[in-house]
Amino acid sequence: MRNLFILLSALLFGTMMAQAQIVIKPAAGVNFTDLSKDEGGEFKARVGWQIGGSIMLSKDRVYLEPGVFYVQKSTKFESSNSSVSDVDFNISGIRVPVTIGVNLLDEKSTVNVRIFGGGSAFVLTNTKNLDKDFLKNADWGVYAGAGLDISLFFLDASYEWSLTDISDDLDRIDVGKTRSIFVQAGFRIKL
Repeated sequence: MRNLFILLSALLFGTMMAQAQIVIKPAAGVNFTDLSKDEGGEFKARVGWQIGGSIMLSKDRVYLEPGVFYVQKSTKFESSNSSVSDVDFNISGIRVPVTIGVNLLDEKSTVNVRIFGGGSAFVLTNTKNLDKDFLKNADWGVYAGAGLDISLFFLDASYEWSLTDISDDLDRIDVGKTRSIFVQAGFRIKL
């Protein structure tokens, strides 16, 4: 029964999206990421960056937008102990967000406002000042945000909450979960 439900849902979704408007959205932007554990000091968000793109499939006011981005997140640990120096941590990887959103205005007009949310996966590829062996290879999160479309351009802002600790071995190192603000801009290429 479950397989039949999944098959029928996929068929319905595929039929709906076959009639959808398709928009390719290359983008670049900045992010600000901190970590949830502050033992012996404080984690402070620093400016990171991302580059990539997504494909928006819209039907009426609702849209689905999967994407792929290369992301570099940066956080500074400021120690409350004078014998320990402050450290900048950088985490790089591939972020795969899957967005479901609603166009608040007419998507075909020159100006449109959107609200959205979704889930994401972050696959770790590189670290700086943090041992990669102590971190999980994948991090899962949820996010919510808003976007503004003006002619061929767009601007999106979102806040993401990590659902999982990024530390693999909590007995050795526990930095908690990531919390990130993403701001990105790009072009809308309608097909």
